[in-house]
Amino acid sequence: MIELEHVTKTYRTTKGPHVVLDDVSLRFHAGEGIGVLGRNGAGKSTLLRIIGGAEAPTSGRVRRTSRVSWPIGFAGAFHGSLSGEANCRFVARIYAQDIDRVVDETRAFAEIGEYFFMPVRTYSSGMRARLAFGLSMAIDFDVYLIDEITAVGDKPFRKKCGEALEERRARAGLVLVSHDLAMIRRHCTRCLVVSRGALSDYDDVDEALKVYDQSLSA
Repeated sequence: MIELEHVTKTYRTTKGPHVVLDDVSLRFHAGEGIGVLGRNGAGKSTLLRIIGGAEAPTSGRVRRTSRVSWPIGFAGAFHGSLSGEANCRFVARIYAQDIDRVVDETRAFAEIGEYFFMPVRTYSSGMRARLAFGLSMAIDFDVYLIDEITAVGDKPFRKKCGEALEERRARAGLVLVSHDLAMIRRHCTRCLVVSRGALSDYDDVDEALKVYDQSLSA
């Protein structure tokens, strides 16, 4: 279970405080597939980082009783001076996983060739995303946070990502940020629409998609 209690997130800008999330309270239950919709810049990725613990709220708190992945589209936690392999070994130790298994599975999934043994700072953004996705798939989480990662790579790799998500979805929860509405329908039974700091919660995915479409034309 993941619970957000009166969470507010504010960033300082040259024009003054910018409120991304405003006194948001939500509960995510085990095994749920939840889609997150909203305009670009609405705060979807910020929400995922707060849920996963990569970023702290300005006020309020987040309670987690489940093992939650980092946002898979977010590769900012990698140490740039270390190789992909070394980063995998480090993360495997943190999560008490079999190190060699995590390294082997991540290398096979990411498909970045010899770059796997080179410093992450030499990677393109797409290569970082591939490494982050592969590493996430090599570790068992109760909830996976997905941030548009399946847009990375060629068609075979995107297919591979989709198949991996299907396999994880059968035994874990999912919070998915995506502009791919077919993907939202495929993996989610509940949707959040982020707009002007507020979250609207819908148990009917089609209703959420309709509200989201209307917001784009407003």
